[in-house]
Amino acid sequence: MKKNKKDFETSTEIAVKKKGFYYGGDDLGVLYTPSRTTFRFWSPLARWAKVYIFSNENSENPEIVSDFKKEAGGSWVAEVSGDLEGKYYIYELEVNGKVNRVVDPYARALSTNSKRGLIVNMDKTNPPGWEKDERVTLQKPQDAIIYEVHVRDFSSSPHSGIVNKGKYLAFTEGGTTGPGGVKTGLDHLKELGVTHVHLLPVFDFGSVDDLNDKEYNWGYDPLFYNTPEGSYSTNPSDDSRIKEFKQLVKSLHENGIGVIMDVVYNHTYYTRKSAFDLIVPQYYYRFDHDGNYSNGSGCGNEVASEKPMVRKFIIDSVKYWAEEYHIDGFRFDLMALIDRETIKHIEHTLHEIDPSIIIYGEPWTGGLTTLDPERQLLKGAQKGMKVAVFNDNFRNAIKGDNDGFGKGFASGAPGLEHAIKRGVVGAIYYNDEINDFSSEPRETVNYVSSHDNLTLWDKLCKSNGEDEEWVRIRMDHLSQAIIFTSQGVAFIQGGEEFLRTKFGNHNSYNAGDEVNQLKWERKSKYLKTFKYYKGLITLRREHPAFRMTNAEQIRKKLEFLETLPNTVGFILKDYANGDNWKNIVVLYNPNREAITFNLPYEGAWNVVVYEEEAGTDTIFTVKNGEVKVPLISTVVLYQD
Repeated sequence: MKKNKKDFETSTEIAVKKKGFYYGGDDLGVLYTPSRTTFRFWSPLARWAKVYIFSNENSENPEIVSDFKKEAGGSWVAEVSGDLEGKYYIYELEVNGKVNRVVDPYARALSTNSKRGLIVNMDKTNPPGWEKDERVTLQKPQDAIIYEVHVRDFSSSPHSGIVNKGKYLAFTEGGTTGPGGVKTGLDHLKELGVTHVHLLPVFDFGSVDDLNDKEYNWGYDPLFYNTPEGSYSTNPSDDSRIKEFKQLVKSLHENGIGVIMDVVYNHTYYTRKSAFDLIVPQYYYRFDHDGNYSNGSGCGNEVASEKPMVRKFIIDSVKYWAEEYHIDGFRFDLMALIDRETIKHIEHTLHEIDPSIIIYGEPWTGGLTTLDPERQLLKGAQKGMKVAVFNDNFRNAIKGDNDGFGKGFASGAPGLEHAIKRGVVGAIYYNDEINDFSSEPRETVNYVSSHDNLTLWDKLCKSNGEDEEWVRIRMDHLSQAIIFTSQGVAFIQGGEEFLRTKFGNHNSYNAGDEVNQLKWERKSKYLKTFKYYKGLITLRREHPAFRMTNAEQIRKKLEFLETLPNTVGFILKDYANGDNWKNIVVLYNPNREAITFNLPYEGAWNVVVYEEEAGTDTIFTVKNGEVKVPLISTVVLYQD
């Protein structure tokens, strides 16, 4: 995105800069003990402030009122004696001549619909055995196979067999089945073989009523970043949301699956009514040259991550989720709006906690931003950082445009061999013809669809509507086979493994359960597709040649074969990355006729991916130096 004219500085920002207001402590928010509770927030220009403490979430009259005392750096602190566990609180302050009541932006617990903060003994929110809970540790991000899903979508279907439909607790239920006796929910994830679940926003957001189960939203509408969303809990008025989200994390960890949070630090649901703007007006956001809120998010505002106390808030927040909730990774929405320096600090902070925490995001903005392009984390800006970005170049090469009739390599468009090869090598510099935006394979997230835009199946139905279903299924299989056999980090949208449909809705953020839910009846209907995906995942997980460590290794061990136009073939050779298979050949044929490929070495080759079958077991063996690859399909072979 282009940059607007010279950035506009508000009077608040000028004053904060001039006087050097900054608070570096780690105690912003509420610090609870049974004998006293300490409240602290940052508002350097406030004249006075009070905290109101209530016995329940609806009481009008406060039980306790306490004055804040201003301290150095612009922070305010209040200490209240006694055991306040289970009490609700709200701040009142005068700033710029206006008196505001505001919920603590650092709140770690909330009342229903975020009207007040809640004082919680966090030790009591830990499920049994929490002290032994551990993240899923991988040697490198390329070992991850990420499964993106919305909390409600996962279980809301009447065919899910899950009791806690639409709730965090759905992820704790084992033994659930759907039509045809297929495994659903948690057991389905284990059966499929993914390593991580990427949850669409699970922090508190403002676009649904916590008490109205009929309301639906993806949740890219942040209210309070440090509290789990209440509508996914069984009781949004108390600490259930905290307990139940921890149970979700623990359940997935016990089953060898990590948890990745989708985080939206680039904008807030409200602007002038946000907790940020009520406490420090016009500090937390960017402004254009006319003094209007900049809208690089496309959602009405954009958070100014480059400002010291904004940067601190974001770093404090991700650190809190990683430490308190044992989160395994973070996906940053519109990551280009978070300045590079802040992303570097985030990466350093998280990897000090655990080097295996996965960090990735969208290397684009949602509109015109005042953040200088040199400070945006666009594709290529992540080079040398331990951060990955979504590879939309590869996505579009495979399937065509997101929502239109355009076709890609897998669906019949010619001339895309080099674009596919650039994705296969992990977007690194492979040679002068095959190179893209990454310096190492860990920096690219390979995918063909996510929650945004049409599902892969709906896209194929649109771009290839003239084809019969069996043809589109082959295109779907070819698309995902390319993803799972390429270098980098593999990512799929939940439900694609049984041809997920949203009935052609390309932006289903508020379309409700009927459109968005995982339709578990499709698993039994398209069981061959599920087994194919499962087999590809098994192949990738068991064979490190598909998950090489660095660019130099890829340049040495991956060699492209000479093939006919509109086909791609390559060999992973000489026990690549310590694989126990000496040589592996991968062949992609998107053409509507079978193609014969010459194999690079003589001897027997064992075929493990062919037609609708995929995995690590030999399907058949070829010995004549060539193999016929059926129309619109992938073949994988190996030599011991």
